Amino acid sequence: MKPRVAGRWSLVAIALFSTACHQPSTRDPRPATRVFRVCADPNNLPYSNEKQQGFENKIASLIAHDLGARVQYMWWPQRHGFVRNTLRTGQCDCIIGVPSNFELASATQPYYRSSYVFVSRRDRHLDIRSLDDPRLHRLRVGVQMIGNDHVNSPPAHALSKRGIINNVAGYTVYGDYRAQAPGRDIVDAVARDDVDVAIVWGPQAGYFARQQRVPLDIVPLSPQIDLPYLPFVFDISMGVRRGDPLRDVLDREIDRRRPDIDRILDAYGVPRV
Repeated sequence: MKPRVAGRWSLVAIALFSTACHQPSTRDPRPATRVFRVCADPNNLPYSNEKQQGFENKIASLIAHDLGARVQYMWWPQRHGFVRNTLRTGQCDCIIGVPSNFELASATQPYYRSSYVFVSRRDRHLDIRSLDDPRLHRLRVGVQMIGNDHVNSPPAHALSKRGIINNVAGYTVYGDYRAQAPGRDIVDAVARDDVDVAIVWGPQAGYFARQQRVPLDIVPLSPQIDLPYLPFVFDISMGVRRGDPLRDVLDREIDRRRPDIDRILDAYGVPRV
């Protein structure tokens, strides 16, 4: 959904689904004080950071411009308790990336759909496209894990179901938070040849693959749903508090600005299905 599947929190939420002063609100009619209050992670590229370099930062700025507002961030690491410490405290009004089925907020219509993908070095010519490829039983496979307790992500569940365990290396979604862009470790591991192939949530894979010195191939997982019901493709929306009319405003913005949002996602290499 960063699958944080939206920011890091979105990815956590998708995995779990499968297993100072008061500031004026966004709807303050006074132009001089109008703000679009966004809950975000200060170190979570490609989604967001304090320098506002992530694609969710760009989308927030786009919406704020249309609302005649400025973006005001409530920064908090997107880990367990993120919604409780941000949206539910009333210190911010919107999370830019949540799964569309997110239970902790009221979700807008989706503004993109992405998938877990296979990432491999192009010079290896692996061309792995399916979880049922027999080579996955012997190749070194990297997979994303959720948190320090190694909760399984959907691909980790699927690999375990197929008996692919001993040759799998887990990379936490959170990474080393002291580093810039801590979520890049698993893609770096592919480029360094530490693993032969990795299964990564699409936005992270596409963004960090572009930053490697060696070309990487990105292929969406197949099947999209592992029966009986383990999805690898997720719709991503914006989340607000339940009953907040801001959701209707954001729905209209998504409709109006969809081509511009698509261009932002393209610029960050976000694969869509």
